[in-house]
Amino acid sequence: MTPLALAPPAMEPITLSEARQFLRLDQTEEDDLLVTLITAARLMIEAAAGRCLIEQHWRIVLDRWPARGEIRLPLSPLARIEAARVYDVIGVAQPVAEAALVLGRSADPPLIRVTGEVPEIGRNHGAIEIDVVAGYGATAAAVPAPLRQAVLRLAARWFEERGDVASRDAQALPKAIAALVAPFRRGRL
Repeated sequence: MTPLALAPPAMEPITLSEARQFLRLDQTEEDDLLVTLITAARLMIEAAAGRCLIEQHWRIVLDRWPARGEIRLPLSPLARIEAARVYDVIGVAQPVAEAALVLGRSADPPLIRVTGEVPEIGRNHGAIEIDVVAGYGATAAAVPAPLRQAVLRLAARWFEERGDVASRDAQALPKAIAALVAPFRRGRL
């Protein structure tokens, strides 16, 4: 299974004005840097939490349908299935009926159940594409407050402590930020 990001979120969970207010910045000369740091912080928090914060469009590529009929997804939370297709022997995409795939939102990680007829696979690799939308919602208000706060605090840390702090944070988030993310991490056995 290969997840491919089709497009970045339309917005970030933290606005530039929120970050500027948090940092008590009056000047706008470094706004471009701050916007970049907000995006980088979101990506870091998403990786640490194993969650997409703002709605994002992804494509899941599979070689074959799973034997048990359940596709466990690496993306969470999953909002909806947009479309699905299977490539036949001559490479033409055959649509999968909407009713053939059911999204299991209650599972973590989320899963898609194959519940109906699906087209025959015609090639060995990348035969199935499922387009999904993952994330808490389309706006920052839908993102849980602790995750928004983690993005804000991480971006502010990188802004204030420029230099090697970002590379250290990539190995382990600062304790206060990690504590904000911890309730959203998936447990592993």
